[in-house]
Amino acid sequence: LSWAPRPGLSPDTAAALLASGPDGEMLWLDVTHHPGQAPWVQLMGRYLLPPCKQRWHTCAAFLPQEELLVCGDRRGSLILFPCSSSSRGGTDAIVEDSSNELEPSCLLHKVALPLESPLSVLFGLHGKTGVTSVTIHGGYIYSTGRDGVYRQLRLQDQQLEVLQKHRPCKGLQWIEELHFTSDGDLLVLGFHADNFVVWSSRTGENVHCIPCGGGHRSWSYCSSPLGEVFAFIKSGDVMLYQHEAKPCEQQVLLASLHGRAITCVRRLGAVEVPNHATFNIFVTGSEDTTACVLVLSENSRAAVPLARLSDHISSVRTLAFAMGPGDEGLSALLFSAGGRAQIECYRLLCTGDTASDSAVACQVIHVASHRLDKHWEQKKNRHKLVKMDPETRYMSLSVVPGTSTKQLPTPWKFLAAACSDGSVRIFGLLEAAQKLVLVAESFHHQRCVLKVEAFLHAWAGGERRHLLCSAATDGSIAFWDITGPIMDAVDALHQAEGEMQPLALDAPLVTVMAHSCGVNSLHIRETPEGCYLVASGSDDGSIHVCLLEVALGRGEAAAGTCLQVLERVSRPCAHAAHVTGIRVLRPDLLLSASVDQRLTLWNQRAGELVPLSTTFFHVPDLAELDCWEEEAGGELRYYCVLCGQGLEMM
Repeated sequence: LSWAPRPGLSPDTAAALLASGPDGEMLWLDVTHHPGQAPWVQLMGRYLLPPCKQRWHTCAAFLPQEELLVCGDRRGSLILFPCSSSSRGGTDAIVEDSSNELEPSCLLHKVALPLESPLSVLFGLHGKTGVTSVTIHGGYIYSTGRDGVYRQLRLQDQQLEVLQKHRPCKGLQWIEELHFTSDGDLLVLGFHADNFVVWSSRTGENVHCIPCGGGHRSWSYCSSPLGEVFAFIKSGDVMLYQHEAKPCEQQVLLASLHGRAITCVRRLGAVEVPNHATFNIFVTGSEDTTACVLVLSENSRAAVPLARLSDHISSVRTLAFAMGPGDEGLSALLFSAGGRAQIECYRLLCTGDTASDSAVACQVIHVASHRLDKHWEQKKNRHKLVKMDPETRYMSLSVVPGTSTKQLPTPWKFLAAACSDGSVRIFGLLEAAQKLVLVAESFHHQRCVLKVEAFLHAWAGGERRHLLCSAATDGSIAFWDITGPIMDAVDALHQAEGEMQPLALDAPLVTVMAHSCGVNSLHIRETPEGCYLVASGSDDGSIHVCLLEVALGRGEAAAGTCLQVLERVSRPCAHAAHVTGIRVLRPDLLLSASVDQRLTLWNQRAGELVPLSTTFFHVPDLAELDCWEEEAGGELRYYCVLCGQGLEMM
């Protein structure tokens, strides 16, 4: 049995009672009650739950506008049913108080109502421990479960679609309910060991922690501006915990973006909001295992988080994105990767929203995920086997540009990854099917690969080549032609419906020994002449720039792509520490940033790098740099954002 509020009716006088019975049948009963009168019960609908071992519902909520009912069951599934009250007659009954037994007359005629089948089922969404609550808020559906996560969903053509999942504080495995407060906070109610916990998503900390013996008990929680009350049963006694509202003595001077160091940052673009300034949208990744979409305004000088992505189980080390398509606002496909060989993919849509405090709204849709060791977790007797390199980390990501063309009309997008196990891997993403597949790999470097950068070369005749640059801990930079493997992967994926064995990448076309040790930063920019400037920075504080020419091989023996290094410039000891950020702003202008907290502009001329200016920045342990250009008042300005132990925009 469970109660659910009836939209449009006063909760003081009416509610819906949902009852699960034999063979997965669930009844919807409307119960109306007035003081001094017997309750009035009306049978409104009959529903058939999907088959499973423990076939009963655990919670339910009505979607009034769509005339739908969404409920969760003991198997962890979310189920959507039609519930139009106008199209059904219903059978009535008055529950008499005079007799000891309830009058079951409304159930005698239940066969007059059709047994409705589900419109949509997300089977086992919250695992085998069941769904604990379903909440409707702001046009979205939120579900909680005892799997330690709560999910945000939406309705799409009368189908349930998961947008994203959130994992609150570590150890809160039993999530029971969500409470949306009037001041915009989201409170997560659940059990951590033998304590009842109220966790605030705004502050990221526990508001209450009450020892009660754990979740296997009847309990109730209520909050109001005057205070909070928690009642529970323990050892047969009814216990009451009361907390009166008090003015908060703690003032947050500056809210944190992340709990630990920021490892990567990317600027998605700018959103124009009417009657407001233009807002820059960034994504940051951190060692605290989350990625954060945030807005940074030059006027307010404040960073306001829009969304937090918490699907990673280890540190987020790198980000990459592909823009569009979007009719309004800013639309991007975001990839995040890091420890435990895990890649997550999201669709972000940022639009102006004058009603919100940040003036920007961000919708996040989780598209796909990939773990190299997922097949390992499905093996039987894996405790008897030795796992191959369990700690593989993705060090860098790059989206392969221009893969959907007339020559290659495919919905697949491709992603290159640098891996700590010495491999360069190529993944394919089919967004519509939510599939992320490993399509090709090479262990050419034989050591940790730190950086990858994909770029596209097009000749005047329309011939195109997908090229890839990878850099490793020995200071070498390798250049690959990945056109063939990508086209072969498209054919294989098309024939095998999204499943394939990874192909082997061909040997690199050219390898350049650019540094004496690890390459920590890499950037490629095309020159007006059609060549490519490849800039890199190293652990030893040096900067290296080479000019690359791409040509078509002539003759049958040399058919393919030829790369030639036209010019090389090296600047040893350009910085006093690791160079962790580098950007080619123009063919003659270079920007570098280092752990020594110096941001230096270089002029490249006559085969040398000449320093133009140096600026000190305030972020210690610099991890990454991202740059963009804007035109203001007829002049071109370069902006950069730096991350490490903090975030800074210059």
